[in-house]
Amino acid sequence: MSTSSESDNCSSSKSENDTDDASEVLVASIVTLIAMDHSEKYLGKRKRPPPRQSGYQWVMDQLQVNKDCYNMFRMNRHVFARLHETLVENYGLKCTRVMSSVEALGMFLWMCGGPQSFITVENIFKRSTETISRKFSEVLESVNLLAGDIIKPKDLQFRTVHPRLQDDRFSPHFNNCIGAIDGTHVRVVVPANEMIPHIGRHGYPTQNVMAVCDFDMRFTFVVAGWPGSAHDSRIFNDTLCRYSDAFPHPPEGKYYLVDSGYPNKKGFLAPYRGQRYHLPEFQGGQRPSGLKEVFNHAHSSLRNVIERSFGVLKMKWRVLLHMPSFPVEKQKKIIIACMALHNFIRDSALSDELFQMCDEDEEYMPEVDSSEEEEEEVHNSGPSSDDVDMCAFRDFIANSLMADRG
Repeated sequence: MSTSSESDNCSSSKSENDTDDASEVLVASIVTLIAMDHSEKYLGKRKRPPPRQSGYQWVMDQLQVNKDCYNMFRMNRHVFARLHETLVENYGLKCTRVMSSVEALGMFLWMCGGPQSFITVENIFKRSTETISRKFSEVLESVNLLAGDIIKPKDLQFRTVHPRLQDDRFSPHFNNCIGAIDGTHVRVVVPANEMIPHIGRHGYPTQNVMAVCDFDMRFTFVVAGWPGSAHDSRIFNDTLCRYSDAFPHPPEGKYYLVDSGYPNKKGFLAPYRGQRYHLPEFQGGQRPSGLKEVFNHAHSSLRNVIERSFGVLKMKWRVLLHMPSFPVEKQKKIIIACMALHNFIRDSALSDELFQMCDEDEEYMPEVDSSEEEEEEVHNSGPSSDDVDMCAFRDFIANSLMADRG
């Protein structure tokens, strides 16, 4: 009995020890698993990537450095601030829950200056295509309202002779000149059924935009929307009838300079046809000779202000070289908006790289794509449409210029 009892006690003790050992192993395994899980979650976890920069932050970063602001928004930061204030106070630009007015304006200017694709804009501004399109349209409407007030002469009576005309080469012969008129082609995207009338001499669809500018390189009148196949003279004649009340007509005795694609009529002075005219034709030491060439050279030297204005416009707002696929009417508004921005920058009286190069060199011509170069439409007008009195006036100036040459 005693032997059996001692044996049972030993067996019971051994069983308890085995149970304790198993429990310790189980606890150790659980602790190890917990430690591994903790290590995986917290100690060895990869660092989260920093949050992506918002569109507003990107705009504000560009505004910190004037060079960055100019490169991205095509104007220095003081002009940006003034433009933003003007659009908010007078032309309905507003902040919304979705986007601030500063971000919306920065996005609009960046898209027009690039141009930028919607995919690129989405990537930078972290906005949906719908939001980008809606905010772009809102700023576009505000800038077009600004255009109505800023694309016009500063003085409708043109009482001051511009300093450019006071140069000995032009004074007093051109003292009553008030600006220049010409057309420029802007590449556009149109539906297939509208393609043919929009394809002109360039071989791709364009709008033919007629503009008037003064000698400060400010646009004072613009008509956009005509298909590229429309001739300059047709647009000109239609404008004088259709927009007679809005067109800045020259006062009695004053006149605009036009090229030979326009009629030489009262208020609009054209060069002699069939003679050298454009400035490159006189380069290489080939001075103008004869009464008509002398007049044409002086005329071209002044009239190129409109060509240089178009050059600055397209160099600064490159959306005009590669228009996105917007509705035709919206493309027209973009053209007008870019011209309004052009004037706003010029009127700011602050230094601007492109304008400064033109101010420092009166023959400087901003270079755009070679495919965008304008050609004179000499076939659009003829002597039959010229005014006899204006032709006599042109002869008078030509004789005066010859007399000054001795």
